[in-house]
Amino acid sequence: MARRSRLFSLSALTRAYQRNLKAFARAARPVRAKAPAAPRRVVPAPAVPARRAASKPVPARGEWVGGVAPGPAGARRYHLYIPPGLALKADEKLPLLVMLHGCGQTGGDLAAATRMNRLAARERFLVLYPEQERMANAHGCWNWFERRNGKAQAEAATLLAAVDKVARRYPVDLARVAVAGLSAGASMAVLMAALYPQRFCAVAMHSGVAPGTAESAATALAAMHGRRAAHLPEPLGVSLNQGATSSALPLPPLLVLHGDADGVVSVRNAAATALLWADALGARAGALRTLQRGQRHAMRVTEFKTRGCTVVALREVAGLAHAWSGGVAQLPFSDPAGPDASALVWAFVARQFAKNE
Repeated sequence: MARRSRLFSLSALTRAYQRNLKAFARAARPVRAKAPAAPRRVVPAPAVPARRAASKPVPARGEWVGGVAPGPAGARRYHLYIPPGLALKADEKLPLLVMLHGCGQTGGDLAAATRMNRLAARERFLVLYPEQERMANAHGCWNWFERRNGKAQAEAATLLAAVDKVARRYPVDLARVAVAGLSAGASMAVLMAALYPQRFCAVAMHSGVAPGTAESAATALAAMHGRRAAHLPEPLGVSLNQGATSSALPLPPLLVLHGDADGVVSVRNAAATALLWADALGARAGALRTLQRGQRHAMRVTEFKTRGCTVVALREVAGLAHAWSGGVAQLPFSDPAGPDASALVWAFVARQFAKNE
């Protein structure tokens, strides 16, 4: 009877785990920003289906170089965008921005939706778009939540291996590397910055989950809904002096972007991450401001400063769902009505790059 009872409980646990996985997959499906309702007399344009981005996203100028990086989680493909006409000086190296896609996306999709390559061409920086393997996650999500079994840490190390491989082959300044992402990519970006703070001079998290809130797929949904406490994981490869406190952690400056109408990842994750990061850096919050440019969604801004410098910037966008703010219209995970997140990310990381030139 004891054996039968134990088998029954294991079976129930398995079914519960599978239900959580299915629910997590449903929650992570791509969503489109709602377009304004058109008058009935107007014939609507044909719907643009969710698609994979072209092999060379906009802009077409420049190089879109593919590669594969091996690491603890196995090999991961990537694409590197190299702006045209760089005309580098002797020994000149360029900053690198790592962009991590969300569930149901590819690196090319993120490049197309964000138009980050256009900024890179104008501002002279390289952009790395790693690619999640469907064998590692059937929905193309980075496994930021699989910390208990070590899969999240292994993927973070593999992404770092991609940065190092690109730096060996191209003129990358390793003192000026930043990481950004959307949704699952944002969750992995902030986890990478927490695990390897010495490797990044800035991190940007758009619609991501606070670090340390999930340990497995079974806890990922609660974390996405903002129902689990956030905490910083122990950094890897960083030696703290005996008696050092959390405020001594050398975390890179953080930009947090999130829509308050996000029905996939709760906006509570934005404030939780900002407060967690600010506390670790000993930063204090400034006055809340509301900014709006033209007809775009308004944005609530809180900056956390230490010694007069902004080390955490929190930007909550009114009316924005689970989408890249200010992105290309009619693409999944993209809302053109929001503030230009790509410009905000670049402005934030560029200030940190300037300090390390």
